[in-house]
Amino acid sequence: MLDKESKQRIIKKYRTHDSDTGSSQVQIAILTEEIDRLNGHLKEHKQDHSSRRGILKKVNERRKLLKYLQKEDAAAFQELAKKLKLKIAKKMIEEEEERQRIEEMMLAQQDLKEEEEEEVAEIK
Repeated sequence: MLDKESKQRIIKKYRTHDSDTGSSQVQIAILTEEIDRLNGHLKEHKQDHSSRRGILKKVNERRKLLKYLQKEDAAAFQELAKKLKLKIAKKMIEEEEERQRIEEMMLAQQDLKEEEEEEVAEIK
């Protein structure tokens, strides 16, 4: 858990407007800081399984927020990923590009199929 001052510092740094306290960017930044602190704790206390479970929950929640932000505002997602130096963001970008490439291939195949059907119809 973060103390009030560090939380306020993060909010000021990552907010999108003056009264912003809960945007996706702010939530992701707070979760990232909490994850970093828990990682430090787990390096010292390897047997702390409840903290390990907590960090997994936070990582999953951050991943969901990143996915949402990527879908809604790709530019903000890219900027935040660079600021926070997130490794998972790079992987998410690659997965999205792969999904788009597959989608384009499927559309191209569908277009070819339709053209072939039109040619067959013209022949008959």
